[in-house]
Amino acid sequence: MISTLLAAALITCQAADSTVVLDSITVSGNSKRNYQLRSTMSGLQISHQFLETNFAGSLMQTLESVPGVKAMNIGSGQSKPTIRGLGFNRMAVVEDGIKHEGQQWGDDHGLEIDQFAIDRVEVIKGPAALLYGSDAIGGVLSLYSNHVPRERFQGSVQVFGRTNNEQLGISAKLGGRFGNFFYRANATLIDYADFQVPTDSIQYYSYYIRLKERRLRNTAGRERDWSVMAGYDGYDFHTDVRLSSNWAKSGFFANAHGLEVRLSEIDYDKSRRDIDLPYQSVNHIKVLSHTLWRGDVVTVDVNLAYQHNKREEHSEPVSHGYMPRPGDSLERRFTKSTATANAKVTWDINDRHNLSSGASVEYQHNRRGGWGFIIPDFETLQCGAFVLDKFTVSNQLVFNAGVRYDYGRTHIHSYNDWYKTPVSPGDSVFMERSGDQRRNFNSFTWSAGVNYNTGGWVLKANVGKSFRIPIPKELGADGINYHIFRYEKGYAHLDPEQSYQLDAGIHWSGKSLTVQVDPYINYFPNYIYLNPTSTYVEGLQLYQYTQARVLRWGLEAQVNYEFNRHWSAEVKGDYLYARQQSGDKKGFTLPFSTPWSADATVKYSYSWRGDGFVSVNAHVVGDQNEIVPPEKPTPGHWTLNAQAGKHFDMGRYVLKITFHADNLLNKRYYDHTSYYRLIDVPEPGRNFSLMVGLDF
Repeated sequence: MISTLLAAALITCQAADSTVVLDSITVSGNSKRNYQLRSTMSGLQISHQFLETNFAGSLMQTLESVPGVKAMNIGSGQSKPTIRGLGFNRMAVVEDGIKHEGQQWGDDHGLEIDQFAIDRVEVIKGPAALLYGSDAIGGVLSLYSNHVPRERFQGSVQVFGRTNNEQLGISAKLGGRFGNFFYRANATLIDYADFQVPTDSIQYYSYYIRLKERRLRNTAGRERDWSVMAGYDGYDFHTDVRLSSNWAKSGFFANAHGLEVRLSEIDYDKSRRDIDLPYQSVNHIKVLSHTLWRGDVVTVDVNLAYQHNKREEHSEPVSHGYMPRPGDSLERRFTKSTATANAKVTWDINDRHNLSSGASVEYQHNRRGGWGFIIPDFETLQCGAFVLDKFTVSNQLVFNAGVRYDYGRTHIHSYNDWYKTPVSPGDSVFMERSGDQRRNFNSFTWSAGVNYNTGGWVLKANVGKSFRIPIPKELGADGINYHIFRYEKGYAHLDPEQSYQLDAGIHWSGKSLTVQVDPYINYFPNYIYLNPTSTYVEGLQLYQYTQARVLRWGLEAQVNYEFNRHWSAEVKGDYLYARQQSGDKKGFTLPFSTPWSADATVKYSYSWRGDGFVSVNAHVVGDQNEIVPPEKPTPGHWTLNAQAGKHFDMGRYVLKITFHADNLLNKRYYDHTSYYRLIDVPEPGRNFSLMVGLDF
């Protein structure tokens, strides 16, 4: 919610020079060490070059190579981010200083953001609620798409495709500068077909469903994105305005939207590129304004934004329970508007003290529609303010500490079914699904960190308290979510979620060898989660929101070794342990907990008419036997992957070619965090990706 530049106040709190942006996330060289010297938190910066080189379909699939960062895949064209096993409203996605507010509570759609418009990414692993407020209890994904052009005219064009879902796409970027005034524009078009899995059939509620050509029928989709920005960029004053639109339409796997699809008259196998019922569409419009003023001692940063998100779910009208057959296909509509304002002031008090303070306010307004119900209408208001002090003891030792206060107000409207339900012989009522609720929340949070470096060592630690306001879905949900095969029920009396955490970092850099270990521990006195029950409602398993004491701990580790200027190797991995300390599932982990994973990569780099590389990677995922009944264990797996890239320097022009090969052996495996595994759907099979770009 606070400006992305606020994150820089914490991430760069160990030095006054500019932030270093890495060309990749490989832990090697002085640039990585300089970044770690300035940071007391577990985090890193990822450049546009890395995003191009590691293109893997969606933004989060591209970022999965970062230890601790996972993609919760929804079909083949979309995915949701998780950091250290926490996602949805437990991590903040920030674009150009504004917290992205779509409908991230939904499990069956991805981020409404054009990944090809992004210039660089900053990942903060671990709580960052001091700077970002409620939703940053698990981490922050900061996306920057506000790069200021330096030439009078410049741009790039990228053409890309993937074999598994026959994806085709093109993205173009143009920009220019006239004195201190600048402009830039982006446009992206993507079209993909039903994706393939390495199996001929799946099992859903004891029904065996055969797949034509091993494709999940009706999982095709389209995406249309554009953005424009204009502004003024001077030495001590900067201001810009940006308008963007993200539109997407994608089908839901037809055989997963209730067994009644077996009786449908739609020929789902007619074409693998059409989008039949059921499907979803979303359009996210965002207007942002950013103004920065730099003085000799004081810097003022202000961000304003308005976001409008409209999402619809369409399915064949079929009667359920006492609900008669609807007259149209609009099952659900969510129209959400969000207004955000935040400001930060930074004072360079003296050589040792750098003080930052900021405030933010966000208002959300959501209205529902359609004949299906899962969450009611609501309005929310959140306000917060913080103070952060950086104290430099010496070039080797730096401390920072801060406090924050937040206030939140939620109004959830009542809702009654549009049809009557019998409650006694001769008596029927319009059943109430959600009662009128008005809740107020407030909390003090704090954080403190230290960074000490000597020789090749960097040692750092952070300790603090975070909190999260229950979202309207957790408080007022009551309906079927067919796309993830369950009935969801909220609880109106949930308390705000709190978290106490300790993060540490142990980094060592030598001439050829770099080692990094980042352990952490989290304690939640009242963690909110969907508890799977043994009850079934309208044929689907009931999941009830509840709270429990939860202990989580884990670590990420990474080792890099450069044999010579051509050959290098990398080994990295992460592990997460979670255990409920109270409630009905005391002694169990949390649902959909991520298993341990590890990667081993060997890379050959060369310079011939431009830079190039070839790499081979083995990705290993462990068994996940830590489950929450009636959840089922997921066996481990490993995949073999390859990658190659080449830049051709042609004077003013640069031609870039990137090739990616995933699951070369076409192994059949399951992702424990994927909802599709509940109906025996494995992950996509062998997939080749190619991107060709031209910078000018």
